[in-house]
Amino acid sequence: MKKYKTIQRLSAVLIIVAAVITITSINGCAPSKAVAAKTGVQLWSENCQRCHNTPSPSTFSPEMWETVGMHMQTRALLTEDERKKIVEFLKSSR
Repeated sequence: MKKYKTIQRLSAVLIIVAAVITITSINGCAPSKAVAAKTGVQLWSENCQRCHNTPSPSTFSPEMWETVGMHMQTRALLTEDERKKIVEFLKSSR
């Protein structure tokens, strides 16, 4: 009987953990409205300065900014939309 209650408790804990993980992953996948409303220059200044000095937009060619953007999307955990906004800002500010 004691073993059965332990299994029941463990099952309940696993269900709760699975629910928390599911809710967190669903909410974590959708960018917040505040982030979605930000411009490329805002995202550039907030994200790029976390780890290093921000380079001038004229530092790289538009093609090079595309490559840098792809690399930094992975390194800085940027969303696709954030990367696109930042790269477009950098390319247009040359």
